[in-house]
Amino acid sequence: MTTFNRTIIPDAIRTNGATPNPWWSNAVVYQIYPRSFQDTNGDGLGDLKGITSRLDYLADLGVDALWLSPVYRSPQDDNGYDISDYRDIDPLFGTLDDMDELLAEAHKRGLKIVMDLVVNHTSDEHAWFEASKDKDDPHADWYWWRPARPGHEPGTPGAEPNQWGSYFGGSAWEYSPERGEYYLHQFSKKQPDLNWENPAVRRAVYDMMNWWLDRGIDGFRMDVITLISKRTDPNGRLPGEAGSELQDLPVGEEGYSDPNPFCADGPRQDEFLAEMRREVFEGRDGFLTVGEAPGVTAQRNEYITDPANGELDMLFLFEHVDFDCEGTKWKPLPLDLPKLKSIMAGYQAAVQNAGWASLFTGNHDQPRVVSRWGDDSSEEARVRSAKALGLMLHLHRGTPYIYQGEELGMTDAHFTRLDQYRDLESLNAYRQRVEEAKVQSPESMMAGIAARGRDNSRTPMQWDGSVYAGFTAPDAAAEPWISVNPNHAEINAAGEFDDPDSVYSFYKRLIALRHDMPVVEAGDWHLLDADDAHVYAFTRTLGDEKLLVVVNMSGRTVDLPRESAELLAVADGLAESNVVISTYDAPHAVTALAGRELAPWEGVVVSL
Repeated sequence: MTTFNRTIIPDAIRTNGATPNPWWSNAVVYQIYPRSFQDTNGDGLGDLKGITSRLDYLADLGVDALWLSPVYRSPQDDNGYDISDYRDIDPLFGTLDDMDELLAEAHKRGLKIVMDLVVNHTSDEHAWFEASKDKDDPHADWYWWRPARPGHEPGTPGAEPNQWGSYFGGSAWEYSPERGEYYLHQFSKKQPDLNWENPAVRRAVYDMMNWWLDRGIDGFRMDVITLISKRTDPNGRLPGEAGSELQDLPVGEEGYSDPNPFCADGPRQDEFLAEMRREVFEGRDGFLTVGEAPGVTAQRNEYITDPANGELDMLFLFEHVDFDCEGTKWKPLPLDLPKLKSIMAGYQAAVQNAGWASLFTGNHDQPRVVSRWGDDSSEEARVRSAKALGLMLHLHRGTPYIYQGEELGMTDAHFTRLDQYRDLESLNAYRQRVEEAKVQSPESMMAGIAARGRDNSRTPMQWDGSVYAGFTAPDAAAEPWISVNPNHAEINAAGEFDDPDSVYSFYKRLIALRHDMPVVEAGDWHLLDADDAHVYAFTRTLGDEKLLVVVNMSGRTVDLPRESAELLAVADGLAESNVVISTYDAPHAVTALAGRELAPWEGVVVSL
């Protein structure tokens, strides 16, 4: 089991309610998108050997665990989230031997490896799905197969079992001529949903998970795990199916109904997760389980992550990254800071007694946060806002997740043409909304993709200022699979590594705070000045220790809001020694707080 050379939180300080406190209660997790991290063989795609070659960089940053997006064998329809063989590595990324080497080298450095687990669906090229096309095969009921709607010719428009739409555009049903029926796919048509109602499916999944844990990995991040339990009527029919007792929702502007209310956090969700815990993790130590949780509320997060209920350690909730839009992600709105604070406060309040929170603003499905909520229009604004956003997030109670390049302040791609994008979701959404349903103009849709498209986070990691940013060799046989952001000449790890004022150096300090200060890791969290439109302020308290966190989330100088100013008045006479961390420096922070104002993107943590 991997051990860490850092402070372990004493059990007298409560974290998630477990005893002893879990290792991840003061850890920081770093997400790697393997195809965009480091290419070592010149084919334009990142690989496992590339990750191994950068372990010293990650160890220097100070993170504790690495979460790898999928590297299993896959047709790569959705960049590996469509798995065709769970027990093999896709040749694009290397071999099982390369994986074993990565595990060994990471563990030598005290780094844990968490693998992405995609078991709501497989690839349509998985052997299980191929077998299920035969109604007489033992795998026939491993997926959600349904006949055509009565009175309709199978495979023709309108014959789908119900009107559900896919999250990637179009119908959520695809017709299989081999079987003569439709299968459900909430995502791509090459990602058929597994039928978790079938115990044989669950046994196969648990066997596979045990195989990986026995091989030495340290846990799983579970993709859309809260979609595995579907709501059906007493006869097993889905909403809207012929004869179903459950009514479907009305169709939306794209011509389909929304499956989410019937597929997210379904009736057997807790049963399935508890069974997984027993069958896979019982008797093991040192692992981490975190579930991607679309459709799950903060209150449900408390139950699922309460160790007394034996389900998951953490969940990724999405309300805070889904609210800044006008009905669809492709119509983004400016940040409403009071709304963001309200959502985050709800997350924190839900787990104040039991359970745990995951903290993130970026991942492989989100745009770069410095472009989304910060300011990347100038170098100074980018650096200041990247630090402010990092400070805001990392001083919350929970486990922070850093997405690759976030620690450098990497920005959105700022692509301007559709042919520059590679992401299935963006390309399908353009076709669905602009060309087919005609509910959004080409100009508006392109602006939406530029602001919210997933490729913004998937451009190659910016290691240095060379032609391909150090992601692959300048003379490599193939160009990177997606274009390198042109600003890599100014924004890269080589330029930031030894710069004490860089975003990278600031993130190192944030990570160290969580390791070294129990009040940051486990202290109570209390929101201040909830309605202020510019300042995000809160306190962290543990025993007699109290921190005030104030962050100006705007590019102009602002007054310190009332509740924060009153707290400072009580603790008048702050010195530089009271400043725990600042996005500027300690002298600037003391002067600013004495004057009851914050400079653009100024964030300060002070000990009261």
